[in-house]
Amino acid sequence: MNRLPTRAAVAALFGVVGALAFPPVGWWPLAILSVAGFTVLVRGSRARDGAWIGLAFGAGLFLPMLHWTSTYVGAIPWLILVFSQTWYLALLGAVMPRLLRSRLAPMLASSAWVAEEAVRGRFPFGGFPWGRWGFSQATSPLRWFAALGGAPLVTFVVAMSGVLLAWAVTGPGLRWRVAGPLGAVALVGCGLILAVPLDPSGGQVTTIAAIQGSVPDRGLEFNARRRQVLDNHVAQTLALAADIDAGRVSRPSLVLWPENASDIDPTDNPDAAAQIQKATDAVGVPILVGALLDGPGDHVTNAGIVWMPSSAAAPGPGERYVKRHPVPFGEYIPLRSVARAITSKVNLVARDMVAGHGNGLLTQTPYPVGDVICFEVAYDSLVRSSVQAGAKLLVIQTNNATFGHSSETYQQLAMTRLRAVEHGRTVVQVATSGKSAIIGPDGSVLQESGPLFTPDVMLQTVRLRSATTLATRAGASIEWTIVALAVLGFAAGSWPPKWRGRTRRSATQTEPQELNASAERDERERVASRRNAVGAAERTAHAGDRSDVQRDRESAAYPAAIVRGGAEGALAHRRRWQPRRNG
Repeated sequence: MNRLPTRAAVAALFGVVGALAFPPVGWWPLAILSVAGFTVLVRGSRARDGAWIGLAFGAGLFLPMLHWTSTYVGAIPWLILVFSQTWYLALLGAVMPRLLRSRLAPMLASSAWVAEEAVRGRFPFGGFPWGRWGFSQATSPLRWFAALGGAPLVTFVVAMSGVLLAWAVTGPGLRWRVAGPLGAVALVGCGLILAVPLDPSGGQVTTIAAIQGSVPDRGLEFNARRRQVLDNHVAQTLALAADIDAGRVSRPSLVLWPENASDIDPTDNPDAAAQIQKATDAVGVPILVGALLDGPGDHVTNAGIVWMPSSAAAPGPGERYVKRHPVPFGEYIPLRSVARAITSKVNLVARDMVAGHGNGLLTQTPYPVGDVICFEVAYDSLVRSSVQAGAKLLVIQTNNATFGHSSETYQQLAMTRLRAVEHGRTVVQVATSGKSAIIGPDGSVLQESGPLFTPDVMLQTVRLRSATTLATRAGASIEWTIVALAVLGFAAGSWPPKWRGRTRRSATQTEPQELNASAERDERERVASRRNAVGAAERTAHAGDRSDVQRDRESAAYPAAIVRGGAEGALAHRRRWQPRRNG
């Protein structure tokens, strides 16, 4: 399988295998297998060939995973997004062969995966961190590494497991080919062991409610009947209040509504405000309302508003959180004129959304709550900041109606589950149309909504924890340490040999660690051919001077000594022949 087109085709297949590790299939071991296949294919390649292999692998990974982006806007935006992501994998494929030649190959190659995700999740337009290997491990034993180093450390462990598994095929020796797969199994076993000391037990107990009101229409036009969306959530909240008054359920301490529960600005529309106040007074506790607000200027603001009951000292709308990372080309349009030339769907985003500031912490609620809106759950810093500020409960307000019955909502839920383990917090994902769920601090689903696009009310007793994990305390330092390891490893492999403290060698005097399998075979064939030639010369030589034959034997054995023992073998060979030359 030396031909590049063949390897690229196989790389695309392994990319598809990696996509199956994510929901809705969600079989987490496939992430490890996908990395292993990628490693086998790029090892020993030139940088240019590695880039093509990475590009094909990225296409196989992102085409099926991100297909939900085409649900209502067509294929062109989907293909453009996929194309923009695959180039990061092409760059990874270009640098990976050099890292795999190192004695620290498993560690450096795994670090490179983290570096790729770090860059892709930040550039351009704030990045798009969908499809990180860590997000495929929400149900895996490896998820416990998130409590130590967040999603980047989970990616690092997944990638290392894959590289070690690849050593079963391409290991530099029998010892590596046996130890590599055993090491991959050991890492999974470590995840199982970590579950014991990292189990997030304890904490204050309270009851919360999450309202999924659903929407009247599916697709991009769901908010054309904005009042109906608001009325749906009011109706479900009033039904909950009736059950509370009848004694059928206990009264929650907080009620949570999803993103866009009110697309009518309740701070500017008295009728919408009256409906929300009515629901709040009925349950008698604060409601976190997801609302779309007009302004500033001709822009819009995506906010979560703490709405207090009339019995409170300050009833009505209070503290608010404004979404800090609006989605480019979804909530605001960069390069609008260029985008409009590609698809007229950009006109559906008539007004650009402005970004908020702060750390996401809400304190007007009965206990500190960290608010995260929709895609922000994919960004490490946006989730972490509110927990570092003191949040005891995390809320993911989201609206997935624009993606229909696609896999997007399930992939988002997997991220939510990993965030629960990462920060040791109960996390509530509350959506307009589903999937809504209440997640325990260990990542388990305590309660989830029914089928998509159906109303639902979830009421659950949860734990509020104040203890922080190592991942929360360390922040991004662990990620950047891993990235630095990849950068230093690549730089060290790029330095001239004399800078690395090695003996200067010619191109034919390469250490065995730097020879790929095909090069070793070619070298052995050349040595064998030279030996045969020397043997023929010895058999035909008679009484003449045998110094020429002796020199041929020396030159034929010299490459073999290098192949067997590297630089040390070459020096030993020189010492063996030097006396004969001088004698």
